[in-house]
Amino acid sequence: MANCATVKKIRYPYVVRKKGVRGGAPVIEGTSIQVMDIAVRYHLLQNSPDEILAAYPNLTLSQIYDALSYYYDHKEEMDKEWKDSLERLDEIRKMHKSVLEKKLGKVKDLY
Repeated sequence: MANCATVKKIRYPYVVRKKGVRGGAPVIEGTSIQVMDIAVRYHLLQNSPDEILAAYPNLTLSQIYDALSYYYDHKEEMDKEWKDSLERLDEIRKMHKSVLEKKLGKVKDLY
């Protein structure tokens, strides 16, 4: 008899993707909080789940852990989306100077 491997489809009860909600990015259901918002706090800012809960008191720990689980199961895809969004932001910043940059430019022109 052949070895049968069982493939389970992982479900994330608190994470959804909907057109028109945050550009289709994965969010915690019933909120506009993106999975990436939770992942950034955990991974980059090194917040614990309890610290994330303090920042988002309308969430539950179950929602936070589900968001982190989703992030790590889709890490490559989500990291690419994050990098792409940062690159787009840099392009926008290069095209549009901030009010401060414009004012500083005027001051430099005076001297």
